[in-house]
Amino acid sequence: MSSVSLGQSPAAPEPAPAGSGTPAYGDGPLRLMAVHAHPDDESSKGAATMARYVRGGADVLVCTLTGGERGDILNKAMDRPEIRADLPGIRRAEMAMARDILGVRQRFLGFVDSGLPEGDPLPPLPEGCFAVQPIEVAARPLVQAVREFRPHVILTYDENGGYPHPDHIMTHRVSVEAFEAAADPDRYPDCGEPWQPLKLYYFVTFHRARFTALHEKMIERGLESAYADRLAEWADDEDEPRGPAHEITTMVPCADYFEIRDQALIAHATQVDPNGGWFACPVEIQREAWPTEDYHLARSVVDTDKPEDDLFAGIREKVRL
Repeated sequence: MSSVSLGQSPAAPEPAPAGSGTPAYGDGPLRLMAVHAHPDDESSKGAATMARYVRGGADVLVCTLTGGERGDILNKAMDRPEIRADLPGIRRAEMAMARDILGVRQRFLGFVDSGLPEGDPLPPLPEGCFAVQPIEVAARPLVQAVREFRPHVILTYDENGGYPHPDHIMTHRVSVEAFEAAADPDRYPDCGEPWQPLKLYYFVTFHRARFTALHEKMIERGLESAYADRLAEWADDEDEPRGPAHEITTMVPCADYFEIRDQALIAHATQVDPNGGWFACPVEIQREAWPTEDYHLARSVVDTDKPEDDLFAGIREKVRL
């Protein structure tokens, strides 16, 4: 399996020249940017949403902050010496396949995976990795990408990273920094013409209400639930929050694209076992029990009524399609 090169695939569009007379939010298409820590994150969080919007005419760019160099091989069938010898290159090739399945653009922003520290006490993070970068260094390539691609909407993780991987937490920090700084000509002045994204969302993917609905539908159909153990652990844990960390403000119907999401996940063969837990619940049950992908609207500079069923609610009126 060959490696794909660092950079853009394909190149993001150039920003309009200053003083060109281009409207502030321009003519279509609508533009969506998803910011992720590692290759495979884009396929496990928000993938069906992206597939839906791409096929509806939106331009979607995935920014992947690291190459996943310190990730494990989670699919035992792929745990072979030749795979371990070129894991970074193989993960880039997997990302290329997933990108093409989803129909999105994608670029690596060039940082090195921090790994997930283990032990008590936790060891220090590796020197030079993404999570130890100063925020101005870590955010710079994302600010540049925002100013080049000019997204109307940005998707990213919440302040806990979705789960507490140091790269996910840093991805949250740089996403918020880029959302707030990209429009300010005095910040990152060498990173292109200023651009103000209109909405910033957090993924709300793995929450109890969804797992409960899937569990109950599997039981109703006479199937062994893939989620019984997880729900039992939650029920026994008094410290476990009863709901997601953030209110679900936006539920995007995308059940028609669940198979595409799964194909993109399977493309990440070192990370995803096609016979594993990701696929324990049949797609037809998922469609019936929970046909949306869910988000929390964290920042908005446009008016919108909540709850929403469209990431571009309040924006479509500003963009001539």
